[in-house]
Amino acid sequence: MSTFKNRPLRARLGFALHGIAHGFTTEASLRAQALLGALALVGLLVLRPAALWWALFLLAASTVLAAELLNTAIEHLADELGDRHTEGIRIVKDCAAAAVLIAVAGALGVAAAFLVHLINN
Repeated sequence: MSTFKNRPLRARLGFALHGIAHGFTTEASLRAQALLGALALVGLLVLRPAALWWALFLLAASTVLAAELLNTAIEHLADELGDRHTEGIRIVKDCAAAAVLIAVAGALGVAAAFLVHLINN
């Protein structure tokens, strides 16, 4: 059994925060996505849209960041497990990257819908 199972909430939160910190220090794409999310947040603060737009933004932004962190974790694990040039490892890494791409596409869809909403109102 893992020594990380059934730890107190404070310890588990520490593990999660360490993972976020690692992602931000090692992944340029995570930093770029967080910066774009922060800029969008500033835009929402200025425009003050309805609560539904805030919810959609937070859901989209958190999905992108979570997907990027999962991609980072999968890439590190795949690199530890085996030869980086095997077909299986390549497929795992490609699928993880595709998950990030799909999350980003969804976030861009929310942004496009918001822009249409602004134009029509």
